[in-house]
Amino acid sequence: MVTETLRVLIAADKFKGSLTAVQVAERVAAGLRAVVPGVTVESVPVADGGDGTVDAAVAAGFERREVTVTGPLGEPVTASYALRDETAVVEMAEASGLRHLPAGTFAPLTATTYGTGELLRAALDAGARSIVLGVGGSATNDGGAGMLVALGARLLDADGAPVAPGGGGLAALATADLTTLDPRLADTEVVLASDVDNPLLGPKGAAAIYGPQKGASPEDVAALDAALGRYAEVLGAESAAEAPGAGAAGGIGFGALVGLRATFRPGVQVLLDMLGFADALGRADLVITGEGSLDEQTLHGKAPAGVATAARARGLEVIAVCGRLALTPGALGSAGIRRAYALTDLEPDPARCMAEAGPLLERLAAQIAHDFL
Repeated sequence: MVTETLRVLIAADKFKGSLTAVQVAERVAAGLRAVVPGVTVESVPVADGGDGTVDAAVAAGFERREVTVTGPLGEPVTASYALRDETAVVEMAEASGLRHLPAGTFAPLTATTYGTGELLRAALDAGARSIVLGVGGSATNDGGAGMLVALGARLLDADGAPVAPGGGGLAALATADLTTLDPRLADTEVVLASDVDNPLLGPKGAAAIYGPQKGASPEDVAALDAALGRYAEVLGAESAAEAPGAGAAGGIGFGALVGLRATFRPGVQVLLDMLGFADALGRADLVITGEGSLDEQTLHGKAPAGVATAARARGLEVIAVCGRLALTPGALGSAGIRRAYALTDLEPDPARCMAEAGPLLERLAAQIAHDFL
């Protein structure tokens, strides 16, 4: 019989396209309480550096700030960052993400990260001297060149003119001057938070692995890889191009490592530290995590894997909820997850699953309460 002192920690990521991380926590809590009214529930919405990172920070007490910046196609967009004291959380997808492209429109050669640089500049203007740059969900493949230009760098062609926006324009790069970058960056700690550790170039690089997701044809991929190679060469940073995380989000990781002197860390670790997860874990008896799709990618730096690793180190049992489950019980066990519950177990139609994700998730949580509480 459950007692009122039992504590459940909900630390789940968003269900992309259906529920934010905050909404996931609310629905799970409601389902648990429907079965066990006396259960104590604490929630720490989490993210891995990609979409939802700013939302997770705001849920943890950061202040949301909105600014107008340049979108990936050059149009103005509204983007948010989060601020608490002198620490800012900047999510590149807010400014340069696929979400800002019209449906069915891609621009792998010309999309720019200029708006991400403007977002970083806004955080500096607000007094931030410690910045977490979460990357993922990008529409871009420019190696962070646009970001650096927005922060004052000069990237010029052989005629001394600025190179064209986007990764394709870097093929004409002849000279680069980073000494003109915003001087405040010298006194600012920047952490590159990413769930991928790809290098910038080659068969595992930004263009080859992620370019096709952004509409790049095989010819575009070859052109982008060559242009990014030119970029690394002109910057004299070939070794940085091989660094873990350099290829993240269309190579913005490389621009951050070289131009912002950022430190790369797995995104989920950064976010868990920042959101006070360790303290919440110390108060928990059971942990519920999850995300929209539990699959092979989950095991490589996604939020549920990070949550499960930390919880297992404390000897806590971890249950997962998801929209779709594509992992075997053995793989889940290896990741530290006792059992996973999927919305598709209740509703096999994916479209209805997404449309009715909230009520379905409450039903799953009620089942978890029956099984574990």
